Amino acid sequence: MLFLYTVLMVCCGVLLAAGVVEQRRHFINLERIPTRVLVNGIRGKSSITRLCAGALRGGDLVTVAKTTGTAARFIHPDATEEPVYRKFGIANVVEQIGIVRRAASYSPDALVIECMAVMPALQEINQSKLIRSTIGVLCNVREDHLAEMGPTLDDVARSLSRSMPHGGICVTAEQDRFHILQEEADARDCELIYADPETVSDEELRGFSWFTFKENVAIALTVAGLLGVERETALKGMYDAPPDPGVLSVERYATPDGKRLRFANVFAANDPESTLMNINQLLDLDAISRPLNVVINCRPDRVERNGQMGAIIPDLQPDKVFVIGHPAKSAIDAIPAEWRDRAVDLGGDRRAADDFMGQLLGQLGPDSSLVAIGNIHGQGEVLLEHLAELPADETPVDVPAGPAARTQAASPADAQAPAASARPAVRDDETLALQQYKPYIDPYQPYPEAYEARYQQHQQPPVPYEPQAQQPALYQSAPPEPVRQRRFGDGDGDASGNPAPTAPPSAPAQPAPRPPQRGMFEPARPVTEAQQQNPGEPR
Repeated sequence: MLFLYTVLMVCCGVLLAAGVVEQRRHFINLERIPTRVLVNGIRGKSSITRLCAGALRGGDLVTVAKTTGTAARFIHPDATEEPVYRKFGIANVVEQIGIVRRAASYSPDALVIECMAVMPALQEINQSKLIRSTIGVLCNVREDHLAEMGPTLDDVARSLSRSMPHGGICVTAEQDRFHILQEEADARDCELIYADPETVSDEELRGFSWFTFKENVAIALTVAGLLGVERETALKGMYDAPPDPGVLSVERYATPDGKRLRFANVFAANDPESTLMNINQLLDLDAISRPLNVVINCRPDRVERNGQMGAIIPDLQPDKVFVIGHPAKSAIDAIPAEWRDRAVDLGGDRRAADDFMGQLLGQLGPDSSLVAIGNIHGQGEVLLEHLAELPADETPVDVPAGPAARTQAASPADAQAPAASARPAVRDDETLALQQYKPYIDPYQPYPEAYEARYQQHQQPPVPYEPQAQQPALYQSAPPEPVRQRRFGDGDGDASGNPAPTAPPSAPAQPAPRPPQRGMFEPARPVTEAQQQNPGEPR
């Protein structure tokens, strides 16, 4: 018995010593990377990671990046990338140790890495032990992973704040819960900087050949500004950066019976607020148009999310709602009663793809749009694969002098009124760039071959960027007064669904002075007086 105890103690001692050695080596690798940017939030983390890396590369900084979203990628300093190998295909935060070791081998100026932890405790460990970021990014607070970080959005904000660097800098574009983030930042002696989306002009956004948001660009520009990269240089680097494989895109198909279909893959935005924002912006750009149809893909392990997708159907005002996957009842029951007659249950996850695809395409109009929401896994992947096998719609697109306003269907009869002959010929250069976009694809991308081959047909070069005569401030210390949007599950608002008015996020009258010695946290370019002003103060 004494022998067994001795063996046990020796083994424990060996494991302890090995753990100490591994931790010390990991910290040495971290010290070889002077700037470490950890990107956290609910939506857009992968896109922001790529934009930040592109902006820093544009400033001639040796930058390594790693994403975790639709397809985990390790991005080398020359912007080439490769998939992250995972044993048994299971993601684990421990893989960050190997990523840091590989990144340190380049002796880079910066590492931009996406947070892959969901549990609040793991988010804190990811920051304090694995990455130890010098600049944190907390892009937004949305309704997702409420079981782990909720149940309320305030709880989600506080959970995400665990990734803020102690004594460092955190950049955010969140407005509604900025005051909560400010409280958490103050508790960590962290400087919280608001990246104002309004500082990004439409002309600058038009330089991208894929679909992105001003919030993401504003965050990347702020991070680049902290490291001394000029705005024009950072934008050029972002334009050249390869987008994420899950980037929002619109495809034009011709069905076997001669119908014309515009399809938008909105699976990546799998919370209600992001889904509505993506679809409304596509409608505003006329990348899709009415009559509009929605397909909801259900998963048995995402029953709450299935219901959230069904609850936003009145805001989308579609002609038809096709429900695939299992359990379809979780989404159909969440659709309000007055809209439930438009729902079409295409069967569970065991139904043959040819069967439900034939029924789906058969119920579409001669010229319509289809958006896919929910979660991509399961029947959603089957849907993408079969749509990609359809021939492309090569009909020329008429481009008017300017963008057209989005049309709303006032009633079910109005929603079904437009026919093929009455199709509005409204497109703009942003829409053309979106439709003819060719994303960065490598042979390891986990999409069906037919889906990948669709992007090989056309490519629209990005519109050259022309800098404006006067650029706005890169970042500000507090957001402007927020315009409240309806948040599902918040519990605030009146009986008609109108949100209750809220006060703007509180911000100190004067920003706290920077410490005299900031080391690696000190921006390479001094912050101007205009950048330190609050949005409400006269400039």
